Amino acid sequence: MLSDFLPVLAQWPLLLQGLLLTVLLTAISTPLGVAIGIAGGWLRVHGNTPARVATSIYLELTRNTPFIIQLFFIFFGLPALGVKLSTEAACVLALSLNLGAYCTEIVRAGIQATPRGHIEAAQSLALNRWQVFAHVVLPPALKRVWPALVGQIILVMLGSAVCSQISMEELTYSANLISSRTFRNFEAYILIAAVYLLLAILLRQGLNWLGPRWIFGR
Repeated sequence: MLSDFLPVLAQWPLLLQGLLLTVLLTAISTPLGVAIGIAGGWLRVHGNTPARVATSIYLELTRNTPFIIQLFFIFFGLPALGVKLSTEAACVLALSLNLGAYCTEIVRAGIQATPRGHIEAAQSLALNRWQVFAHVVLPPALKRVWPALVGQIILVMLGSAVCSQISMEELTYSANLISSRTFRNFEAYILIAAVYLLLAILLRQGLNWLGPRWIFGR
């Protein structure tokens, strides 16, 4: 049985390249998407009417359309408007916007759960609106919703497989290429599935370690 995997494992440079690109896409898109989610969550709760309406439109469009359509629109549609992006930039933008939309609602729930008394106490200390949000509201809000954020980040990492459809040479692209070269479809996709599983486990453990120490625990 091991001999069936040897032709696939012999293509390890492709596997390594795909793994590195998947990790890179996730590493860049995650902070951007979470930042969008924090900004969107704040606007949903404290923004003026035009800002809330604009945020709601963004959420509805993003959460109710397939990710692959969003990716195709950014990569194939925007050039018609004079905006041409590289494959890498299109993937990062699509992943970040998609993650940001889901994070917005997650963060909003955390913000709205902040006790009013905490905010009033901070205001009595002459903290301005930004200081209240950054030091009093946001850290405990992120702590409340961190498991949901971690789950959404993992889903976006797994969703990066769709980027192979615009020839982004990440893990799924590598699996397709190896499969076509070796004719070992079963072995290639079993191996890639195992790599995605390992990535998801490591990402969850890493984020669960990072959150309490550097995001909301300081």
